[in-house]
Amino acid sequence: MHNSNILLSRISSAIVLTQCEVTQLLSHSLSCFMDGHAKIEDLGKPRVVIVGGGFGGLELAKALRHVNVQVVLIDKQNYHTFQPLLYQVATAGLDADDIVSPFRKILENQKNVFFRMATVQSVDTEAQVVKTSIGLVKYDYLIIATGATTNYFGDKEMEKNAVAIKCVEDAIMLRNTVLNNFEKALQIEDPVERNSLLDFVIVGGGPTGVEVAGALSELRKHVFPGDYRELDFQEMDIHLIQSGPTLLKGMSAEASEKALKYLQDFGVDVILDQRVKSYDGYTVTLNSGRTLITRTLIWAAGVSGAPIDGIRKESVLKGNRYQVDEFNRITGYHNIFAIGDIAAMPTPDFPDGHPMVAQPAIQQGKLLAKNIANLLCTQALEPFHYHDKGAMATIGRNHAVADLKLFNKEYRTQGFLAWLMWTFVHVISLVSFRNRLAVFISWSWSYFNLDKGLRFIIGQKREPIPVEETAPKEMV
Repeated sequence: MHNSNILLSRISSAIVLTQCEVTQLLSHSLSCFMDGHAKIEDLGKPRVVIVGGGFGGLELAKALRHVNVQVVLIDKQNYHTFQPLLYQVATAGLDADDIVSPFRKILENQKNVFFRMATVQSVDTEAQVVKTSIGLVKYDYLIIATGATTNYFGDKEMEKNAVAIKCVEDAIMLRNTVLNNFEKALQIEDPVERNSLLDFVIVGGGPTGVEVAGALSELRKHVFPGDYRELDFQEMDIHLIQSGPTLLKGMSAEASEKALKYLQDFGVDVILDQRVKSYDGYTVTLNSGRTLITRTLIWAAGVSGAPIDGIRKESVLKGNRYQVDEFNRITGYHNIFAIGDIAAMPTPDFPDGHPMVAQPAIQQGKLLAKNIANLLCTQALEPFHYHDKGAMATIGRNHAVADLKLFNKEYRTQGFLAWLMWTFVHVISLVSFRNRLAVFISWSWSYFNLDKGLRFIIGQKREPIPVEETAPKEMV
C-alpha cells in the first residue's frame, strides 16, 4: 500500500510538472504574440537570421548544417532563383520553373533551418530584432544577403518606361511584352509605327545585355519568321548600347572583341561610347543626338545594393553597398554581417568591392559559416580571399566567350568550345537535379530543332504607350 502511494505521488508530480511546462510554453507563446514576435520555435541555441535567399544567403544556410545554431532564413519569395538564366526565360528559351527551386525543398533535410516568407522592413540593432511583415524576429547573429536591385541612376522616366530583367516576374513580363508587340504589329499599317513594335534597344553591354541581344537575334533568324509569316523580319532591328568603349567590361580584350564580332555577324547594331539620354516609351535619345524608335527598351545598364533601414548610414558606400571588413562584418557592428552583392569589401585588387556576381557570394557564404562556428568556440576568424574562377558569356547558338582561371593559370577560349563550357557550367550550377534535367532537355530540344517552344503570353505584359502621348522627336 505504501509503495502504491509513493507511485501515485510520483505520477501526480509528473502530471503537475507537465502541466507547469505546458503553462510556461503557452505563456511564452502568448508573450511572443502580444509583443509582436513572429511565430518561430526557439531551439535554445544561438540564432542566425539570414535576410535574402540568393546565392550567398542560401549557401550560408546550407553550410551551417552541422553548426550548433538555429538558422532563420527570410525571403520575400518562397523560392531561390538562378538569376544568370533569367534572360533565357525572357527570350522563351526556358520556363520559369526551370530556374527556380523552393527553399523548403532545398533545405528539407536540414533540421536547424526555419524558413519564413516575409518582407523585411527594418532592423533594430539595439534590441537585436528584425522587423518583418510577419512580426519581429530576434537574432544573435544577423546576415544581410539582400543582393542588388536595378539601378536607373535616378532617371524616373526610364524607370517607368524601360523593362529590366532582375527577377522572374521581370523575365516573364519581358517575354509577354515581346510576343504581345508582334501580335499588335500584325494589325498596324503605318510602317514607322509597326517598326517601333519590331525594334529592340538593349542598354548595357555586360553579360546580360550581350546574352539578351544574342538570344533575340536567334529568335529573329530561326523562330519568329515561322510564327509571324506576314511580317518582314528585315525590319526587326536589335540595338545594343554600351556607354564605354568595349563590351563585357572586366573580361579580357579577346573576349570583348570576339563578343562584338559575333553580335555584328548576327546583325546586332552595337553602339559603343554612347549613353542613353532619355526614353519616353517610343523614342530613345542618345547623348550623341542620335535617336532610335522602339516600344521595348531593355535596361541592363547597372545594379545597386538593396540596404535595409536601421543600419547606420556611415556603413553604406557608393552603390548602396555595406562596407564590410575581411570577415564580412559590417563596419560598426560585431554581430551583423553582409555577403554577396550588398557587401563591399575594398581590397587592393578590388578597391570598389568584389564583382556583383554569384561566385563571391557563394564563397563568402561558405566562409562565414566557418567563422560563425569559430565565434561560438571563441576561435580566430578566417579572412576572406576571393578565388576568381573567371567569367563567361554566351552570344547565341555555338558562340560564347570564356576567361577561365584554373590552377593559377589563365585560359581564354571563344566559339563552340566556350559555348559547350558555358552550357555545362550553367547546367551543373542549378540547385536541384530536377532543374538540371529540365534545362538539359529543353536546351537539347531547342538545339536540334532550332525552336523555342515557350512562346505563350501568360501573366503581365507592358502595353505600348500610344504614340500620340509621347513627345514628338525627329527620328533617324
